[in-house]
Formats: sequence, structure tokens, C-alpha cells
Amino acid sequence: MKILHTVEFYEPFKGGAQEVVKQLSERMVAMGHDVTVATTKLKERKSKTINGVKIEEYDISGNEVRGYAGDTESYKKFLLKNEFDIVMNYAAQQWATDIFFEVIDEVKAGKVFVPCGFSGLYDPAYKQYFKKMPNELKKYDATVYLAEKYRDIDFAKKYKIKNLNIIPNGAGADEFDTPLNSNIRKKYGIKDESFLVTTIGSHTGVKGHSETIKIFKKSKIKNSTLLIIGNLLDEGCGPGCSNKAAKFNKSIISKLKKQKIIVKDIVRKDTVQLLKSSDLFLFPSNIEASPIVLFEACAAKTPFLVTDVGNSKEIIKWTNGGKLLPTHKDEEGFSHSKINESVAELQKIYNNPKLREQMATQGYKAWKSKYSWEKITEQYLKLYNKVLKK
Repeated sequence: MKILHTVEFYEPFKGGAQEVVKQLSERMVAMGHDVTVATTKLKERKSKTINGVKIEEYDISGNEVRGYAGDTESYKKFLLKNEFDIVMNYAAQQWATDIFFEVIDEVKAGKVFVPCGFSGLYDPAYKQYFKKMPNELKKYDATVYLAEKYRDIDFAKKYKIKNLNIIPNGAGADEFDTPLNSNIRKKYGIKDESFLVTTIGSHTGVKGHSETIKIFKKSKIKNSTLLIIGNLLDEGCGPGCSNKAAKFNKSIISKLKKQKIIVKDIVRKDTVQLLKSSDLFLFPSNIEASPIVLFEACAAKTPFLVTDVGNSKEIIKWTNGGKLLPTHKDEEGFSHSKINESVAELQKIYNNPKLREQMATQGYKAWKSKYSWEKITEQYLKLYNKVLKK
């Protein structure tokens, strides 16, 4: 099968959407399919073929609402001149999908769309964008949703969109079903006896890093480390997080409670090992569709605490691998952890090692049976074949 996946960013950029498309693309190539990814050009990318996946890169940014910068016509020509069997657009509100809308009627390939949550649905600036969205959805042979109930699938049902498919996110057995590196903590200056709380997410400002730091600092957990792993972007909360960590680590409170905060961009292999070595995954994110990191926590046998964001409630129900943090949502749909109540939840789970072990075991068992990337890739390929038969 000749497949095109489109996504705003791809390797070496790290993030949820990128990880999904990477996992699907590389696994499909390994199964004998011809896969191309159309994405943003990055100076850090040294090759146009990554693990067998062909990269078609464009110096384009923006979306339909904010406007575009770059050579959009070259991308349109690429979409129209190449004869793919399947085109899958991953995520709305970004140029790789929004420009595709402009030529969708002329593309002969089977068309699949993964909206990935519709994060701007309640943003007034996107009112006209979503007014047109039902018509765009109807042009696809299939749409894929990551949750049984969330704003994107609720939107599709409201406008009676057909061919709805639910395929969750996951985590890879080839990454997580591996031996734990007993020296991984030492490599990053974390003591073996330290209670390790980890969070993972790019420093976009909406992954809950500020809340994570507040919750950790207010906790009474002695001899503990907060590890914040994420891309240190040119713009975002990275410098602020680093400054907060440095200031805290020099404080008297840090010395008295034997607490430390580490903010670092860490290579994927070590990120997986550190997650496996963690005692708890803390994720008070503000906006998500279906957080991959929760499935990864389950695969790592690490219990998690998460805000009521995206379909986190559903993932807890599916896996029993974590618990919800007390959350309030603002009028734009962003989730915010209630700090003092969240501190209490963190204390509670810290003081109950038996519960942590139970959550870790149940989460891992659920992931192993249903939510590995190996199984998720099979579901996407089954859908692609179904579309082609139509």
C-alpha cells in the first residue's frame, strides 16, 4: 500500500502527534508498505528518509485561521501529482491538514482524517473554521477519534458524520518491554532512594508544568525529585521552568525537605528508562486529546495522576492505571488542576505504596492486552484496507 501521512511536525521534533505518526509510519514500513510523511522542514533533520519513512518537507507554517507563511502551492502540487492509495491527515488546525482541505475534492486517494481533539472548538477566532468543518468531514472516507466521548467525536455525531472509527493511542512493546537500566537514575543525578515524580511534555505552556512545580513544592514528600522532561522550545515555558527549578534547588526548603527539581530535554531511549524508573507520573495538563503519555506510563508500570483533560477519565476507566486530580475547566475548555486538592491527592498516593503497586500492575496488564502500538497499527491498516475496498 502506498500511504501518505500528513502532520505539522515530525522527527526529530518530539510531541504527542509526532509520536503517533512516527509509530504508525515506521511500523507500516516494517510491514512492507510504502509510507511518506508530509511535514514542516526542520534544520535539525539531517535526512529525508528516517527508518524507511520518506520525508516530504515544506517550509510552511500557520493554519487557515492565523494565515500561512511559505510556499503553499508546492504542497498542493505534491498532493495532486502523487498517486497514493491512502492519505491520512493527522490533527486539524495546522497547515498540513488545512491546505489539504483546499484540494480534497481533486485527490483521488482514499482519505482518512484524525481530528485529534479540535482544541480550538471553543475559541471565538475559530468560529468560521468550525462552521465549515462538518462539510470537510463529510468528504473523508473515514474519520478516526481517539476517545469514545470528547469534543471532536461529539461534534461529528452532532452533525451526523458517517464512518466514525474509534482507535485509541498506545505505547510500543519494543520500547517498554525492555530491561530496566539500573544506572539510569545515577546518569541524571537522581538518588536510588529518592521518590521520583516525573512529567513529560514539550514546554508549550499548556502541559501543566507550572502546576506540576506548584504541586510538588507544596507537598510534604521528603527525599523526592521532580523530573520535568520536554523539548526546551525557543518560545514557551522552558526558560521559566528552568529558572523556577534553579531557584527552588537553592532554597532552604529544598535542603530541609531534601527535594530537587530537574528540568531537562532527554533523548527518547533515556526518557523511557526514566519513566520506568519513576515512582509516579504527574500530568496536570491544560489541553489534550488523548494523552499518549498515560499509555506510556501504563507500559512503564508507573501509576499516574492526571487532570480531567482530553479523555483521561476514559483512559483511567480502560486501564485502572491512574487517578484524576481535582480539576476545574475554564470557558475555553482548558483544564486546570486545583493546586491544594491536588497536593492532597499526591500525598495520598505517596502514602499508599500498595495502591501504587496495584495501579501499576493493572495499568500494565491493560496496556499489554489492548494498547500496544503493534495492535493499534493493525487497526489503522485494517481501516485503510476497508477504505480501499470501498
